[in-house]
Amino acid sequence: MLKIQEIRELIKLIDDSSIDEFKYEQNGAKVSLKKHGGQTVQASSPAPQQKEAPAPQPAPAPAPEKQSAPEPKAEAPQTGSDQEGTYKITSPMVGTFYSSPSPDSDPYVAEGDTVKKDSVVCIVEAMKLMNEIEAEVNGRIVKVLVENGELVEYGQELFLVEAE
Repeated sequence: MLKIQEIRELIKLIDDSSIDEFKYEQNGAKVSLKKHGGQTVQASSPAPQQKEAPAPQPAPAPAPEKQSAPEPKAEAPQTGSDQEGTYKITSPMVGTFYSSPSPDSDPYVAEGDTVKKDSVVCIVEAMKLMNEIEAEVNGRIVKVLVENGELVEYGQELFLVEAE
């Protein structure tokens, strides 16, 4: 989900551009921006996590084993687990991967570094917006899977983290 500051930046960018309409959807959350006579109108809907949660719940009643399978798939775009204790930090969007805040500064993290849930591990630039990606898990970076400046896809694995 986009943060308020990112939405404000989008509104300003759209307002200053010749674009009349902009639509964005991520994880079921929708943002639609339209210009009408020089004004920008914003409409968004909440993430469908409430809609997704009831779908897996009816299935587990007859077979509890099936409940554990849908949950990792729902979380796969943000973090996923291959094996117990190992998590994948994935790209929440299509964009350009940057390992540091600027070309002449050190990377946010390197292999072997310890991270907290809210630690920024990289930036993914999408539509001229710099989106800080957080670890979302406490642990140690085992492997960096992409190169600085590389284009990444939605859901592409960026880091492997050994959870604490």
